[in-house]
Amino acid sequence: MRAKALTLDPLTYQRHALHAEERQWVEKNCYFDVWIELIHALGCDPCAVIPVVAALDFEGDQWTFYKPPLDELRDLYGIEVNEMTAWRPMLEHATEHLGAGKMISVEADAWWLPDVTGTDYRRNHVKSTIVLVDVDPDARRLGYFHNASYYSLDGEDFDRTFQLTDVDPAFLPFFAELVRVDRLVRRAPGELAKMSRALLKRHLARRPRDNPIERFAARFQRELPELQERGLEHYHAWAFATLRQLGSAAELMSLHLRWQAARGTGIPDDAGALTPAVTAYETISGGAKAFILKAARAVNTRRPFETTAIFDDWARAWEQATTTLDGID
Repeated sequence: MRAKALTLDPLTYQRHALHAEERQWVEKNCYFDVWIELIHALGCDPCAVIPVVAALDFEGDQWTFYKPPLDELRDLYGIEVNEMTAWRPMLEHATEHLGAGKMISVEADAWWLPDVTGTDYRRNHVKSTIVLVDVDPDARRLGYFHNASYYSLDGEDFDRTFQLTDVDPAFLPFFAELVRVDRLVRRAPGELAKMSRALLKRHLARRPRDNPIERFAARFQRELPELQERGLEHYHAWAFATLRQLGSAAELMSLHLRWQAARGTGIPDDAGALTPAVTAYETISGGAKAFILKAARAVNTRRPFETTAIFDDWARAWEQATTTLDGID
């Protein structure tokens, strides 16, 4: 029996502007991406939940995998998210909860997700987050959010996603969260932006005490010989955990500040108060995007790669962004 929490069509679904093709980072990370689209599909503005990325830090072997805080999803939009106990087959959970108007955020194997054709689909077993929205067990079809949009899968992909065939007795259930939207709140733009502004101040207070770009630069110089030794496959995994997280977060921050200024939240942007921070985050975002290709060439050719000027530019941009935001009430 078909069960759906929302009525959406993958062929006509219009994704949010944060995922527009002109973005430097169309995809951010799998978890933040699905929340952008789910919030958008519910008729709310996902730009309000971006401030958490202001506290991004370099963790040593990766940049922070930023995620929307669950309490902020509740406060901004009335969306309730709780961990789900996967005590029976996921298809049974999905049929029950989607039929009741809830959704399920769950880890899945990208091998069986056709929207990533050309990368992981039928090529790599990679864990990724999807949101189950519309399930039809009889037709063996699933509608789901993943990365930058809304998609569907069927047939063998359906069977393997839900572990219906070739079941591995040692398989451990993926982590899942139950998403309730029965108390959804669609706030006026000004009210939402004001609440988000308060969140930005909160997360800026949590930012690193030093300049994390400088720590990243030092780590990269030490790590480059190992990256060159282990080759491109290892490098691409490294780049996802580092450059993609840094670059996409910086672009999100630049877009968030533009959004704040456009909604008149009391930030005195008529004199361009936010412009230095926007420009700084764009410098980091664009720089990280270009760096991915430059570093890949250095790894592939095993040639020396001089990065001092690049990282110094990013470090100055980081200081400019934080100093600008500290100066705004």
